[in-house]
Amino acid sequence: SADGGRNLSLDSILMGLPMSDPTAWATAMNNLGMAPMGMTGQPLLPDFDPALGMMTGIPPINPMMPGLGIVPPPIPPDMPAVKEIIHCKSCTLFPPNPHLPPPATRERPPGCKTVFVGGLPENGTEQIIMEVFEQCGEVIAIRKSKKNFCHIRFAEEFMVDKALYLSGYRIRLGSSTDKKDTGRLHVDFAQARDDLYEWECKQRMLAREERHRRRLAEERFRPPSPPPVVHYSDHECSVVAEKLKDDTKFSEAIQTLLTWIERGEVNRRTANNFYSMIQSANSHIRRLINEKAAHEKEMEEAKEKFKLALSGILVQFEQIVAVYHSASKQKAWDHFTKAQRKNISVWCKQAEEIRNIHNDELMGIRREEEMEMSDEEIEDPSEMKETEESALVSQVEALKEENDSLRWQLDAYRNEVELLKQEQGKATRDEDTTKEQQMKLLQQALQGMQKHLLKVQEEYKKREAELEKVKEDKLKVETLLENLKEQESSTSRVCACSQEKECPAEKTLSNIPVKSEREVLLVGIISTFLHVHPFGASIEYICSYLQRLDSKICTAEVEVLMTRLQNTFRQELSGVGASLEKRWKFCGFDGLKMT
Repeated sequence: SADGGRNLSLDSILMGLPMSDPTAWATAMNNLGMAPMGMTGQPLLPDFDPALGMMTGIPPINPMMPGLGIVPPPIPPDMPAVKEIIHCKSCTLFPPNPHLPPPATRERPPGCKTVFVGGLPENGTEQIIMEVFEQCGEVIAIRKSKKNFCHIRFAEEFMVDKALYLSGYRIRLGSSTDKKDTGRLHVDFAQARDDLYEWECKQRMLAREERHRRRLAEERFRPPSPPPVVHYSDHECSVVAEKLKDDTKFSEAIQTLLTWIERGEVNRRTANNFYSMIQSANSHIRRLINEKAAHEKEMEEAKEKFKLALSGILVQFEQIVAVYHSASKQKAWDHFTKAQRKNISVWCKQAEEIRNIHNDELMGIRREEEMEMSDEEIEDPSEMKETEESALVSQVEALKEENDSLRWQLDAYRNEVELLKQEQGKATRDEDTTKEQQMKLLQQALQGMQKHLLKVQEEYKKREAELEKVKEDKLKVETLLENLKEQESSTSRVCACSQEKECPAEKTLSNIPVKSEREVLLVGIISTFLHVHPFGASIEYICSYLQRLDSKICTAEVEVLMTRLQNTFRQELSGVGASLEKRWKFCGFDGLKMT
């Protein structure tokens, strides 16, 4: 039946005459007007005349014909490797010459389900095209043109590969030899909007599924959110205060305290409660320092144990190596066999390598200890003096800040006492008793704060006296240095009198206000810095830039150097009243003209 003929597949409809039958192959090639060739490339019929073929007017296949490329289309796995004749109900398909190169194809579009079929017979109909290509799979649509080509759309992508298998076949309608009933099929990929749209929809669906899977995986591996922090109340405040005193619950309580402060729970009514909690949190600093010291001590003990154990292991390695060396001497070596000697020499080399590795490790540990000891050596006395002065200055500044903070606290307490006094006349007797207790507590706190303030003021005076003594000592040392320099200059003048005629340049150099190479470098750096600041800069700004290069540079040294060089640097005052500011400017170009 017709339906049965259409449902024939390429696997079932094979060439009726096998390739091994030379007569059948020669007949098929003769019908196509080609010289019959065997599988080995030898001509089957030496006397063949192309003009005597049944299909006259069809030129023989030439490898240089257009459409024949180097890249062959992929062969589906269920297709036979050697192409054979395919018999259909209304037509016959003859395979191309196996020795010719396969037909070329264009690049496969994404999601391609449509093929282009060219070289159709002029008398070919859609029924014949359906009969030939439905063997490759379900055909959805055929769009035939009047110019002997058509487009065929399949249901699935793999059916396109089966259709490409038919590219290069010669088609003949029935047994007719007319030119309009023959043609050479050229099957290639076609680019269709429907295929691209379906492929994009499929890709979007896959992307949605991938995003959904990724979101599920992220939710699975996402860490749980931290527990919520309770809102502030007097009860919760007392609970947190108790937890702050407990070492095991300190971390949880300190996090709650931090959250409350960041939320803005601190106000005039709750300030004392928060201050007591902050004070209890501060008491844990000593505990943490002690824990750190204990851990450091354990680490040092572990290092010592490791060093002792390593030295003991090295001693044993030395003994083993000594045994190998004594066994390698001729007295005992001659009594061992060759295999035993070889094993002893290998063991000796291995033991020496391991011993050297452990010895290097021990030496590295000792070297690190020596480096730590060298870092802790005592510094120069001049540097010690400078550090002592800076420490005293920092202590004085810290005491000033503490004194100011205590004064502010006293003012706050006084304001609170005055408010309590004003409210005392309006409240009832029960409230009077509570306010009297609060007054007593505040008075006691004031007395304690006043005592503490007096102690701080005494310490501040002592520190100022010590700082003045240090400054006096420093001035004495500077006067001694200047006297020594004057003595040296007087002696150098006596020597320079005899050399004034020979070297006048040296005399001019002695009058230069710059005394050392360090000061020359400082002058150059400051001049460069002020050159890019045409409106001037304050001495603190200049020193902050110089201290990035050398942390030992102080403000007094820089200011003295700049005042000495009046033709190079000039100090100007800008602003009025409280905004008065001293700025240094570079005037070297003007000073060069004046000098």
